[in-house]
Amino acid sequence: MVDPAFLSARALARRIRSGALSAVDALDMYVERHQRLNPRLNAVIATDLANARKTARATDRLIKRGGNPGPLAGVPMTVKESYDYAGLPTTWGLEKRKGNIARQHAVVVQRLLDAGATVWGKTNVPVLLADWQTHNPVYGTTHNPWDTSRTPGGSSGGAAAALAAGLTGLDYGSDIGGSIRGPAHYCGIYGHKTTYGIVPTRGHALPETWASTDMSVLGPLARSAADLEVALRVTAGPDLADRTAYRLKLPAASFRDFKGLRIAVVSDDHVAPVSRVISGAINNLAGFLSKRGAKVDRHPKLPYACAEHDRLYVMLRRAATSMRAHDDASFAKLLQQKDTLDPNDRSYQAEQVRGNTLFHRDWLRLNNERHRLRGAWAEFFTRYDILLCPAAATTAFPKNPAGQRWERVIDVDGTAQPDTTQIYWMGMASVSFLPATVAPIARAADGLPVGVQIIGAQYADLSTIRFAQLLEREYHGFAIPDDYR
Repeated sequence: MVDPAFLSARALARRIRSGALSAVDALDMYVERHQRLNPRLNAVIATDLANARKTARATDRLIKRGGNPGPLAGVPMTVKESYDYAGLPTTWGLEKRKGNIARQHAVVVQRLLDAGATVWGKTNVPVLLADWQTHNPVYGTTHNPWDTSRTPGGSSGGAAAALAAGLTGLDYGSDIGGSIRGPAHYCGIYGHKTTYGIVPTRGHALPETWASTDMSVLGPLARSAADLEVALRVTAGPDLADRTAYRLKLPAASFRDFKGLRIAVVSDDHVAPVSRVISGAINNLAGFLSKRGAKVDRHPKLPYACAEHDRLYVMLRRAATSMRAHDDASFAKLLQQKDTLDPNDRSYQAEQVRGNTLFHRDWLRLNNERHRLRGAWAEFFTRYDILLCPAAATTAFPKNPAGQRWERVIDVDGTAQPDTTQIYWMGMASVSFLPATVAPIARAADGLPVGVQIIGAQYADLSTIRFAQLLEREYHGFAIPDDYR
């Protein structure tokens, strides 16, 4: 029998709805595991148990009266620290924001509560959500439950670690540079980067920030692919004035199995080489899909030149986050640094400086190129249903918080690669607003999880999630880390 702590959110909701498990007992189950196991991981870093118990008791009373408790009936869940949760601090890992106590819930948090969830805590993040490792001076470092010497990823690292260890039933994260997808891959769970703009970002921001950030999206993380769909359906849709005129109707997936699916596969690239364990797992999956009747193209022509696309992504991403990352003094220093750059320097650090200091006219040129790419991707997905590619260059790598991110390296089959090189794989979906789901597909020889990134056409979120559901059912699913059974 499956430990109830590792049931899917859908299965938990069914049990609670049927009366086989009370919402209060479900909450207590995760709180007990949190108290016992979280000290090993430092994944959940803030709780509101008093209000969570009130919510759970209200759910139990509603069910006894025969009322409808919602699709997430009583499911105890956490959210990423960067979401506003009334009464808890929203710091984004910044010491100066320790006193920033939210006065109301973020839109996503409120929609999860309205769907019946019991939101009881928040999960850890890196400073400004800007790392593939999760550590900050406010809450400390989060560890990977598969191997605590390794990163759980970032910036939704606390969310992924908590889910993999069975500390929570569901979580909600955010992603601009792989912040959902990397942690899902490293921790062996499911994560979905949504199509840009379909989930409201209000309440997921630093103080005095009202505009949505270019390319940045919100999305769910879970132990089951089916949970991604449930969480997406209850949170997606327009906000504020848009709700008076617009409705979101995502197209349903058009397939129920792999037969006849047109699948493009990219398992490696010279711009961002990946380890053999990653490329091998994706190639093994491609072979399985071929045997199941899918039409697999292992050498698809992508709608861009790889190096140029990578540069476009870095520049747009750094421009998108420049306001949150730099005050006036640090921005002035960046302008000085920009003037000293060699025009031929295409290193990540140089491109980061350029992206952070773009003139608006230069940004418009890059944005124009991005919209050309959107059209090219739309054409690409008339020929393919799904694109499969790596979520990262390696399995979870050893934690290394020293220095700046662009100064750190990871080992890719004996070759030192800058940590930032693998961001290439995240840009494939992010630049052009595409949805991408990460699903576990293998375990490496050392036991660490291996995931695959499933990219679809814009607004094809339900299709990439459906594909992950098929993989979960027929190929490979979530596994419980040995120390957390």
